[in-house]
Amino acid sequence: MEMQYFKDYSPALGRDMECKIYGHAGRPMLYIPCQDGRFFDFENFHMADTLAPWIDAGKIMVISIDTMDKETWSDTQGDPYWRIRRYEQWLRYIVEEAVPKIQYLAKERNGWDDLPGVIAFGCSLGATHAVNLYLRRPDVFCGCLALSGIYTAHYGFGNYMDELVYMNSPVDYMKNFPEDHPYMQLFRSQKAVICCGQGDWEQPDTTWFLKRIFEAKNIPIWVDLWGHDVNHDWNWWYKQTAYYMPYILGE
Repeated sequence: MEMQYFKDYSPALGRDMECKIYGHAGRPMLYIPCQDGRFFDFENFHMADTLAPWIDAGKIMVISIDTMDKETWSDTQGDPYWRIRRYEQWLRYIVEEAVPKIQYLAKERNGWDDLPGVIAFGCSLGATHAVNLYLRRPDVFCGCLALSGIYTAHYGFGNYMDELVYMNSPVDYMKNFPEDHPYMQLFRSQKAVICCGQGDWEQPDTTWFLKRIFEAKNIPIWVDLWGHDVNHDWNWWYKQTAYYMPYILGE
């Protein structure tokens, strides 16, 4: 498996950010680690091994990035006004810096004329971020695989609410999403999966909420609830990833 390590200064964040890219060809995928995670978690927690059949076959190229959760969603004792604005800076880093890096590399390696869309992927809080990115920017993210996320900003920001918290709380902004919004066509033409178990440590309530919202708005995102034996842990995420990847890739 081809791997490349990068450490670059991020103008959006005002600090160095590290990432690693896996693969030699294929569709670009962004991997967001679990809560407070680092870019190397993709490899250390063996998700790279789970995706190896698709990476080695040249079907996907994965960029794994660092989270900023410790300064944003996890810092529940910090000032929520500044934490949500720091989170927006991290999202800008992703869209303006990390995504173009994997897009241009995929374009170069595959000989594509246009920059490809990116698949957002994450587990636990990484899934929360992946869904938020996909729903906010389906023009950038052409697909999504989200496992065991929580889709309300209440998780990180409690009862604090302002316009930026609202913009990052999918169960809130999707409930009011306009039927005639141009993103609707993108949602209906792309492939996204949101999955959650119902066993130990899982919190499927907001997954259920999104499922009902999508059904009411005729948005064909595949929202899947697994059984009460399915807990919030890697062994299930490996199984779910292998199960949904053929659908995401249209195999």
